This record gives sequence, structure tokens and C-alpha cells, in this order.
Amino acid sequence: MKTRAIILAGGEGTRLGVLTARRAKPAVLFAGKYRIIDFTLSNCVNSNLFDVMIIAQYRPHSLIEHIGAGGPWDLNRDFTGGVRVFTPFKAPTSNWFIGTADAVQQNFTFIKRGNTELVLILSGDHIYTMDYERVIDFHLDHQADLTMATITVSQEEASRFGIVGVDQHYRVTSFVEKPPTPPSNLANMGIYVFNRKVLDEVLWEDRKNENSSHDFGKDIIPAMINGKAAVFAYPYSGYWMDVGTIQSYWKAHMDLIETPPAFDLYNPDWIIHTRTEERPPMRIHRTAVIEDSLICNGCTIEPGARVIRSVLSPGVVVKSNAVIEESIIMTDTVICEKAILERAVLDKRVKVGANCRIGARLNDENVQIAMVGKASCVPPGTIIEAGGLVGTDVIAQDYSSPLVRSGEYIQTGRQPYEI
Repeated sequence: MKTRAIILAGGEGTRLGVLTARRAKPAVLFAGKYRIIDFTLSNCVNSNLFDVMIIAQYRPHSLIEHIGAGGPWDLNRDFTGGVRVFTPFKAPTSNWFIGTADAVQQNFTFIKRGNTELVLILSGDHIYTMDYERVIDFHLDHQADLTMATITVSQEEASRFGIVGVDQHYRVTSFVEKPPTPPSNLANMGIYVFNRKVLDEVLWEDRKNENSSHDFGKDIIPAMINGKAAVFAYPYSGYWMDVGTIQSYWKAHMDLIETPPAFDLYNPDWIIHTRTEERPPMRIHRTAVIEDSLICNGCTIEPGARVIRSVLSPGVVVKSNAVIEESIIMTDTVICEKAILERAVLDKRVKVGANCRIGARLNDENVQIAMVGKASCVPPGTIIEAGGLVGTDVIAQDYSSPLVRSGEYIQTGRQPYEI
């Protein structure tokens, strides 16, 4: 059956702090060379789905530039599918998207073009691999109106998700969005297969409801279950991480570095495609030490430097005797001599001065992450405690003290600009 994939990529991602100050959450860098949305896009093409719509809203410029014509994913097609990015537009019947369902409803004229029979709705901010053809086959076999992918999470994490109740035939019997006391630990993954006609009907009904927040989890799914629609749960048991918080974003990187890794980037049968710029090979000098890390092309690791359980994007320079542990360092950042970074996340084009100390390496895995935003500098000798935050475009004059305490937020006094 003709299936169109819809990737929801409009989230502001406020819980990712400075990483989303200048870009949409799906455009945030991941694992050195990728963007978060690359995983969902690659799942589509690896599942032989080449008709993809991306619905964007918040700061879409980096995302649109990254997707381009879709060539790296073999989605630069005109007549047999391809990828298109849709953003809100002002018209008598349209405006800014209110919720996930509203975003789909406002674009339904484009979704139903070409006699689409099934609509696969995906999130652009999850790290996982999934063969969507299996989900579609499950949907057809069960003659479902809606199939939602589900995964078992820990009971401690369950309150972060929509929680699903099912019978012995996988039919959904109950659903509650982010309950403070979860009745189970079977979680909604935000992956849906709808019959197109059913989706059209439920979206119009929801649009007419003035009390609705126009969200799939809060409104559409509960209404369908209460209306006795055929809603089924597809069971998924692989790796999946919602990287919506800085803690989960950091944890997903650490999962890549485990031995064996919890998530495999190197499976030749399931390649994660991305748009990458050409860089020279990495340069690792004598006496430098690298352990259990991902280092991209164009990086330079100078003598005496140590990089332990960390991820370095292209072009990162680590100068002599600097130490980086359990940290994520993004493109073209420079770490100067004898700086120490522990459990820190630094965005693109940051400069860390000599003898700085950023973050803290504690035994508690839930320790707060120190963060530095895009194109900022950290003056020599500065200490940024765990949980300290430096915004984007910060210069030396913006610091009132050489100590940035946990919970403190340093911002620039200048007019911010796009990078």
C-alpha cells in the first residue's frame, strides 16, 4: 500500500538548553558527525520508504540547510517520492502549529496527494533503528485503524511517557499521557501508522473540539480508544532513546562508547546516512591518549592531551595536556592547554582558554551537565561547575567572575545573531 512518512520536526526543545537556542531540536548534532533527525530519515530509506514529508516550525534554517534536496538519503526525487520540508504559513485557515495533531492537520492537503493509503507519523528527535515495514505489516495484519509502536521502559522512567495498556492480542485497551503514577511501564514511542481516511476523520473531529490541545498523545489516541477504534500496539525491543533532555542526550552518547555499544553505529546492513563536509584525516600526536571515544575527521589531539569516553565532532582541536572526559565537543571547538572538561557539552565553535575547568566527574550518573553554547568563549582560568551554563555568543567581557556556579547562566549582552 502507498505509504507516506511524516516526520514531526518542529519542537523547540527547551530542555536541551543552549543546544537549541539557534536551531530546532532535530538539527542538534549527535555522535560527532550526525544530526538527530538523521536516524529517523535513515530508518525511512532503510525501510524502503522514499516518500517523506518533514513538518518544521521552530528555527528551521539549520534543518532545511542540512536536508537540502535529500541526496545523502537517496531522497532527491521528484516523481517517485523524495523529501519535502513544510513550515507554517499565514492564511485564513492556518497559523502557527498548536500541537502535533494540528501540525499534521494543517498540512493534510499535501499529505493526501498522490492517493496515499497509509500515513506513518514519526518524531524527528529519537535515536534508534527500526524497520518500519514490519510495523506496516503488523498494522495490515491486524486490520488496525491505528498502530502505535511501544517499548518497555523502567518503572522509574515511565512517568515521562504515554503509558499503554494492551490485551493478549496487542489491542490497546487504555492510554494515559505522562501519568505521575504509571499503571505499567509499556511506553508510547511516538511512532504511528494510520489509515489515511481514518486519520483525516479524527483530525477534523479534533479540530472542531475547542477544548482540545490538538496533540496525538493527549487528545487523538484517547479519543480513538474511547470511540472503540481498532488501535493496536506494535512491540519493539531494540535500543531507543528520546534525547529530549540534556541528561538523556548525554546518556545516549555514553551508550555509544560502551563495550559492546548499546547502540550500533557500524551495522553495514543499516547505515545511518548524513550530510557531511569533507575534512582531512584526524591528527593524533605522540603521547596523546585516547580511550573509548569517537573522534571525527579534522580533529587534532596534541601531545599529552587525554580524551576519555568522549565524542569529538569534526575539526575539534585539543591542545597539549588538556583533558576531556565523558564529554561531547562539537564542530571546530578549541580546547586550550591544560583545560579540564568532565561531563560537559560544548556546542560548535567554542573556545576554551588555558587552565579552565568545566564540569565535574562524579560517581553519580545523574550529575548535572555543564554546557557552553555556540560560538562562545571561556576565558583562561575560568571554572564552570557541574550544572553551570554559558549561552551562545558569549565573550570574555560577559563574565563577572572567573567562577560560574551550578545553576548560573552566563548570557551575552550583545544582540544575538544566527550562525
